[in-house]
Amino acid sequence: MSELTLTLIKLGFLAVLWLFVLSAVSVIRTDIFGTKVQTPKQPKGEKKPKQPKGGTRTRRVRGAPSQLVIVDGPNAGQSVPVSTEPVLLGRGTDAAIRLDDDYVSTRHARFATNGEQWFVEDLGSTNGTFIGSQRVTSPVPVALGTAVRLGKTIVELRK
Repeated sequence: MSELTLTLIKLGFLAVLWLFVLSAVSVIRTDIFGTKVQTPKQPKGEKKPKQPKGGTRTRRVRGAPSQLVIVDGPNAGQSVPVSTEPVLLGRGTDAAIRLDDDYVSTRHARFATNGEQWFVEDLGSTNGTFIGSQRVTSPVPVALGTAVRLGKTIVELRK
């Protein structure tokens, strides 16, 4: 083999190696920081719903959930009390319930309320969030006792 051919093979191998390293860094970066979630824009003329005035004291609506419970999966039995603040689920340190599930993303899903009803929203997770066999692609209303699956973990809103 000539010296030119050997040099071209070395440079080609080096280029492929760098592509591999850069793609690995990209995957790690996405796993650590997650993907950006776009918030839906308000149509013109519509006003944002007003937040109740006062302190942190909130009136609990009859039949409203008081906790989010992990029913099945590696963290079965854990629960977190719910209020008007959104509840983040995932493997990340900023999650309200940190899930030890290999199929759950760092910032996997969020449970939030508009004051009357609870919603579950997938935050761009790799493996998805499911209600039954239906994949959650936008915020979906969730009733009490409805099983929501994130990876191998199943969670429910309960009284």
